[in-house]
Amino acid sequence: MSNPKSVIVPPDYDPENDKGEFMNPVMLEYFRLKLLSWKNELIKESEETIHNTLQTTELQKPDIADRASAETDHALELRTRDRERKLIKKINQALERVEDGEYGYCEETGEPISIARLKARPNATMTLEAQELHERMEKTHRDD
Repeated sequence: MSNPKSVIVPPDYDPENDKGEFMNPVMLEYFRLKLLSWKNELIKESEETIHNTLQTTELQKPDIADRASAETDHALELRTRDRERKLIKKINQALERVEDGEYGYCEETGEPISIARLKARPNATMTLEAQELHERMEKTHRDD
């Protein structure tokens, strides 16, 4: 496989209009850049939260209602950051799949994942059908 970093993606490129081979070098580079941009945005938001919210929030308020509100806000920020940390891990895994040439293919069936799905969820690992089946199986086993 050619090195995707040596490929230039045209500014008006839309992988849905690309009639070439599925996950050709331009398409791979498009999604690699999309994943990196998403990851950098999450990291930036996380750093802003740490500097602007979590370090400056005073949880020891004299009024019990104010303290409860501040603690709730703090806990919500921590949960959000934890979800984003997990999402960054999934983005890193998607970037590894780009490097390995496995990106864009369902990990269950090996079928290509639709471009529309990858544009909406660049870290998708399964086709929509495989994901729905996976979720149905999860739900039925959870009810046991």
